Amino acid sequence: MLSSSSTAVKNLPLKRRLCFLLKLVCFVSSVLIFCEFLIYYVVIFQCRWPNLKDGAHMAEKETSASVLKAIILADTHLLGEIKGHWLDKLRREWQMERSFQTALWLLQPDIVFILGDVFDEGKWSSPQAWADDVRRFQKMFRHSVFTELVAIAGNHDIGFHYEMTPYKVNRFEKVFNFTSGKLITRKGINFVLVNSVAMEGDGCAVCRSSEAKLVALSHKLNCSQQKPNHSNKRCSDVEKLPASKPILLQHYPLYRKSDAECTGEDSAPPEEKNIPFKEKYDVLSQEASQKLLWWFQPRLILSGHTHSACEVLHAGKIPEISVPSFSWRNRNNPSFIMGSITPTDFSLQKCFLPFESRVFTIYCAAGALLVILVLAHVQLLTPPFYFAQRLISKHKAV
Repeated sequence: MLSSSSTAVKNLPLKRRLCFLLKLVCFVSSVLIFCEFLIYYVVIFQCRWPNLKDGAHMAEKETSASVLKAIILADTHLLGEIKGHWLDKLRREWQMERSFQTALWLLQPDIVFILGDVFDEGKWSSPQAWADDVRRFQKMFRHSVFTELVAIAGNHDIGFHYEMTPYKVNRFEKVFNFTSGKLITRKGINFVLVNSVAMEGDGCAVCRSSEAKLVALSHKLNCSQQKPNHSNKRCSDVEKLPASKPILLQHYPLYRKSDAECTGEDSAPPEEKNIPFKEKYDVLSQEASQKLLWWFQPRLILSGHTHSACEVLHAGKIPEISVPSFSWRNRNNPSFIMGSITPTDFSLQKCFLPFESRVFTIYCAAGALLVILVLAHVQLLTPPFYFAQRLISKHKAV
């Protein structure tokens, strides 16, 4: 059987063999192009910017000018030199780069926020490894001058509280122009950046500095929200900011007992939902959470860290959205948040990226089809047509 097959292969005309080889190359190339490039356009093209509740009462030109289009993602975890296998780096970083670049091209946001854990090994990185990680990040998350990118520090960037040092905090701030207690105001919308790792409450040097900046900023914001006819001596010499209630951006979520109340296909797995969260590790402490709510009275809180989605209400009225991880390394169905935001309103919509399992299924199906085609071509596999023809012939003979 094998000898007759090899003879048949040798007797095939050269032109026919080359033609078959060319078809195989085209087939493999098409699968690669779709799975590694086109699938991101197919999936992200389906995402749409959410409409605001009061959008119907605004003129189209006025709406586009006053609405800030923001993309919020979290926990990219770029691998480092210690734990990062080269194949893992290549696969996951290509996925994030294509997802990010496709989202920028299709959605054209005004601003992008990354809610911490930009790197996986920032807490351990040597100066050389840090420089290499930053270079890779800047390549993957490159953007035009028309889009602003803001990154917030996470525990993997500067270490947990017991690992955090002024050196690690300063090198992160130098690269990303990030400072805890920094206010970013765009189109009259106030965003407050919080270094949640520094909200330990133990009086460490970084913690004291961070809290002092937050307290000073909260005073400015609270004074700016007072009515003009309301006199307050404490606010007389304070710089006036836009009166919009702030949006808090941080890595750790505010305190909650667990993810038991979280729902949705990208929430935590059922076996993890009821595991109690540890304060100052999984979430902020109750004390730190109350401080932030009291200082800023925010209208929205956006956080990361858990790698899973969750929506909770604090004090019965302040929503917090925990944004899932952006990387296949942390979940099969990564996503990001699209926000249409004005000084008085906001609307959020989730945009899923391609599922890793679906891409893997496409590759497996294509591989199986490729094997069948090759076997059929070299006559090691009887083509279905001839197999059916033989069955019919035998049936007629009977």
